[in-house]
Amino acid sequence: MAGKRERIAIRRIDNLAARQVTFSKRRRGLFKKAEELSILCDAEVGLVVFSATGKLFHFASSSMKQIIDRYDSHSKTLQRSQVPSQPAEDDAACARLREELAEASLKLRQMRGDELHRLNVQQLQELEKNLESGLSSVLKTKSQKIIDEINGLERKASTRMQLIEENARLKEQVKSMLSFALSSNLLFPVKSHLNDPLKLEVSRMARLEMQAGADSEVVYEEGQSSESVTNTSYPRAPVDNDDSSDTSLRLG
Repeated sequence: MAGKRERIAIRRIDNLAARQVTFSKRRRGLFKKAEELSILCDAEVGLVVFSATGKLFHFASSSMKQIIDRYDSHSKTLQRSQVPSQPAEDDAACARLREELAEASLKLRQMRGDELHRLNVQQLQELEKNLESGLSSVLKTKSQKIIDEINGLERKASTRMQLIEENARLKEQVKSMLSFALSSNLLFPVKSHLNDPLKLEVSRMARLEMQAGADSEVVYEEGQSSESVTNTSYPRAPVDNDDSSDTSLRLG
């Protein structure tokens, strides 16, 4: 039929000029239809169009700002109606937590021996089993703690004894070294340590050690009196016999 309009395929128009002409015609037709809708149906219509080059075209039956504000308000109301009530969920969670807390508090009081009249024989047996298991675990942990403390104290005592033995060994080494140096006249030359306080102190300690060793060698022999030991250690000065010689001459 000659009067039949050819159907246009709805797809992007490749030709730029044809695309711009089509955009202009269709935009005017769209805005005309929007205006007719607002007039015929007493509707509030707002239409915004951006071209491919970014140019803005808009139509509003009243005020574009009022239409946009009304749209925003309606969108927020719709979102609030779609979101589930949060306070109701919070109340349910709080109620559940309160029930769990009350149940845990009751079990704790029953483990302490309170409010046992609510339990039957089976529940009492289960409670007894739980208490025995808990007591066994507590005793095991306590025993391990005590053993650990004892082991720690033993290690400290062993370390202390080792330090004492090492200190005594070092003292003996120092004594033997000082004794050997004094007996061999190898300690320090007099001129080399007159102005050295440390060497003077070492020499003094060595002499004291030697003197203490010499004093300890004086012993009492078996059957010897203290006076003889004293005379032997400290001999007396000879007695003057001049008076006795003069007396014998006069008698003669």
